[in-house]
Amino acid sequence: MKFNFETNVFPLFHPQSVDDLKDPCPVFDGEVWHVFGSSGTVTTESWKILHATAPDLYGPWTEHEALDLPVTGSGIAAPGVIHECGVFHMFIQTEFMKSGGRCEHAVSNDGFNWVVLKPAILSLPGTDEDGIYDPHPAIIGGKRYIVYSGMPKFTRVPQPDVYLARSQSDSWFGPWKRLGKILDHLDVPHHNAREHPDYEWGIEGAQLVELPDGRVLLNATCFLPEGPRGSRQRVFFAIADDVQGPYVSVGPVLDPGEPGENGHSTVMIEGGKLTLFYQSRREATNHRWRFGLARCDLDQQVLSRVA
Repeated sequence: MKFNFETNVFPLFHPQSVDDLKDPCPVFDGEVWHVFGSSGTVTTESWKILHATAPDLYGPWTEHEALDLPVTGSGIAAPGVIHECGVFHMFIQTEFMKSGGRCEHAVSNDGFNWVVLKPAILSLPGTDEDGIYDPHPAIIGGKRYIVYSGMPKFTRVPQPDVYLARSQSDSWFGPWKRLGKILDHLDVPHHNAREHPDYEWGIEGAQLVELPDGRVLLNATCFLPEGPRGSRQRVFFAIADDVQGPYVSVGPVLDPGEPGENGHSTVMIEGGKLTLFYQSRREATNHRWRFGLARCDLDQQVLSRVA
């Protein structure tokens, strides 16, 4: 199901010194907008933590020096950030293409200067969460959660599903109780099947948003079962009555509009509008990843329909 986005601006801006921008997470601090994400290149999968600011979501965006956190890992990227009571809380992966990894937790008063605390979630070797990545914080029903991708050991390519943890202290400092898997490959009919001979990747970039009627919107990235590689990645939505599911997909929601693909995104809901801040690559960007911004009316009749 494609949503009727009334506005869709792409690309929002071009990076100053890197090839690709991915994994955007916009946050408003009460005065200005911040966007955190991954800046680097898919050529070597080398990434730093992007930080840019703007007076409005549509820009103009000013890039700042990449954040240098005292965190170790080969895949430090894809920050999920929330701003509450004057404090930024960042949850960030340390790996994403191999086993292991941690969900690190950092805090900041201004978005520029950060202090890293103890990890929020650790991988569980030898389980279906042998590797974890793409953490994103959420407040659902007044409780604090982290949604993330978890994957078993693999020999060819990761096959992550979506997992959930809840804070046991009603704060972003945890400790975090694992609630298990909330979305599996089998729950997403438009996603490539595990046994597909040209399987590309699993479900990632998940985010949870509470809808005005109390239901939960899961925003994530799937990979279509058919088509050439580099064209299958899509933003999709799924809906559930409860934060732990079951979730029913309403399908991919945004067409690239030309040869290309889109993925890892953040949804914001306010004033009857749904705003999607997403990553995409197309012929127009020489197939380099850039950020886009799409907006539509939040139509509960549309969201109640399922694929």
